[in-house]
Amino acid sequence: MTHTFSMTNRTPKHDVIRDIPKRAMVIFAHPDDAEIGAGATAARWSAEGCEITYVQCTTGSSGSNNTDMTSKRIVRIRSTEQRAAADIIGVGEIIVLNHPDGELEANRTFLKEIVYALRKYRPEIVLTHDQHRIHRFQHRDHRHVGTTAQDAVYPYARDHLHFPEQIIYEIKPYKVKHLFFWGGEQPNIIVDVTDSINTKIKALAKHESQIAGLSFGSDMDLRIREQHMVEARNYNFKYGETFRRLTART
Repeated sequence: MTHTFSMTNRTPKHDVIRDIPKRAMVIFAHPDDAEIGAGATAARWSAEGCEITYVQCTTGSSGSNNTDMTSKRIVRIRSTEQRAAADIIGVGEIIVLNHPDGELEANRTFLKEIVYALRKYRPEIVLTHDQHRIHRFQHRDHRHVGTTAQDAVYPYARDHLHFPEQIIYEIKPYKVKHLFFWGGEQPNIIVDVTDSINTKIKALAKHESQIAGLSFGSDMDLRIREQHMVEARNYNFKYGETFRRLTART
């Protein structure tokens, strides 16, 4: 396949995001979702000084096709894999909310947890699952994470009368600037991840229980690279990661 990166006779359809936030938060359902959805962007930002926080909403307790596997064992395995992947990306803290796979509900308990994380870590940008997928299947946990993250950003984390019991000492109401949703069908922004695609693949390879056989030069590696090349084909860089940006109200 030949890819042309010239802008001649081509009109880019997404805004190119060049600014690096000081703080960003990746809110995701299961171990490995963060790297799949935003790994290259998080790696690039981290390398340029951004403080990255992960919020993992489930334990990964059902993430195995091995009939001999137990939930207790797979949780231990996936926790270790996620920490190793996050270290490669350059993530500081991983917050694990301990909801079982498939039992995550978009309710006030979950909402309160996300609001607290936003108020405590104060990210400028939140990256998460796009809940509005129409033409492809979307995991129920992913939908609930995307919906709850959006609700938490606006209006709940912003307004002091929502969960007022949280407002003590350093925990204050907080306004997130932007939401970046991955995995949707109508992206409107792109990040140049040419210099961080290798880091994404290296991090994903740590999730061996989920992504067996991923290594540099493998068929899976080539498929991942091709996807990011296709996303960047109308731009003057080789690899891109796309999102649907939603700017939070002030």
